[in-house]
Amino acid sequence: MTRDARTLSSVRNAARLLKQFTSHERELGVTELATRLGLAKSSVHRLLTTLQQERLVEQDPDSGRYRLGLAIFELGAAASSPTDLHQAVLLPMSVLRVRTGETVQMAVLDGREVVYIERLESPNPLRLFLEVGARNYAHCTGSGKCLLAFLDDERLEEILAGWELPAKTGATIVDPVELRRELRRIRSQGYAVNAHESEPGVVSVAGPIRDGTGRVVASISVAGPAPRMDPRMDDVTRLVLEAAAMASKRLSWSYPTGPSGA
Repeated sequence: MTRDARTLSSVRNAARLLKQFTSHERELGVTELATRLGLAKSSVHRLLTTLQQERLVEQDPDSGRYRLGLAIFELGAAASSPTDLHQAVLLPMSVLRVRTGETVQMAVLDGREVVYIERLESPNPLRLFLEVGARNYAHCTGSGKCLLAFLDDERLEEILAGWELPAKTGATIVDPVELRRELRRIRSQGYAVNAHESEPGVVSVAGPIRDGTGRVVASISVAGPAPRMDPRMDDVTRLVLEAAAMASKRLSWSYPTGPSGA
């Protein structure tokens, strides 16, 4: 039996399509994909529509181009591996919650949004309530700003180009120039702070999690009510960076000079 007789061409084409997306080419258009795959644009469009329905790809509403969807990450997270991101971060998250007494989260960047993919609630009666899978704008959260700050310059400019920054509170950064300045500061100091920018009265600190190549793949953060967080921001920041370093080490990354990697 030939290879073609034993396989489904539509499935193979879908797999070939998904493999076109790389860390250097995160977004691709229908015409470009059709050319690379040697398929008609109508066929590629049908493939993309099906993959989009399954959350394996998603379409940028502004550019019309496609990128890998969150379900791809979920599939990767389900793969059995000793360096699996969830496995690597769960222990540092647990330690961080015990040491701070606050809500601890792990998040990844999805375009202009941050997605919370792991969460450990604070044992305190007054705490935050967000479900795993919840999304928020990246520019107004500690996790989101941290992840934006450590993108390569080209990818960051792609995200920021034409982005009218929505205000969640009166403290939200809505000026692109100010946001760029904030991201440079975050990259330099190695962590991000969200002070009332997403929700009044809520403060968070986020640190970068790196994989074995040094690439920032997620963030770990502590969030809580300002009256509890403000008096101990230095200690919380130190603990967040220690947890981020622990998670990164479990992903085979070795910091050259300290937790911030600066």
